[in-house]
Amino acid sequence: RSWFVKMNTVLSRANSLFAFSLSVMAALTFGCFITTAFKDRRVPVDIHVSKVMLKNVDDFTGPRERSDLGFITFDLSADILYSTVVHSPIFDWNVKQLFLYLSAEYTTKSNSLNQVVLWDKIVLRGENTKLNLRDMKSKYFFFDDGNGLRANKNITLTLSWNVVPNAGILPLVAGSGHVSLPFPDTYETTKSY
Repeated sequence: RSWFVKMNTVLSRANSLFAFSLSVMAALTFGCFITTAFKDRRVPVDIHVSKVMLKNVDDFTGPRERSDLGFITFDLSADILYSTVVHSPIFDWNVKQLFLYLSAEYTTKSNSLNQVVLWDKIVLRGENTKLNLRDMKSKYFFFDDGNGLRANKNITLTLSWNVVPNAGILPLVAGSGHVSLPFPDTYETTKSY
């Protein structure tokens, strides 16, 4: 009888209840993840570049050399609410927010792949998901570590986003639609953008 009393103390019952609760919560979290893990979250994106300017400036991060600095003015439109592939909302019950970013991708003689983030935005659940941006300038500097932007004929702009879930992995989604543009052959000498 003393063994039975020691087995059923308040602490041992609380420990059993706590362990069972954690197991149930882990199973529910996995269920939350698995129901949305393979969902296609692509949407069509329209990117239009209205102005491209290129300067050659001092680069203070390395040896005393000059580097290319690009300036881009762009229009961006997309309706991020609904995925056109599966006709279901991107913001389902497992999505907290979206981290959107516009990136430029290009090749140079010294690097086979260059990627630069030019603009970003966080879209929270319940916020307006229709992007209709006009005459936007780059939020971040478009530096090349050398002179790889001048006369580069294939710089591709793509809007992508990370889906920040309540549970599970952080998927990276690229919008369906991008634009490729050439950069000028000469540098601008004016001070303004």
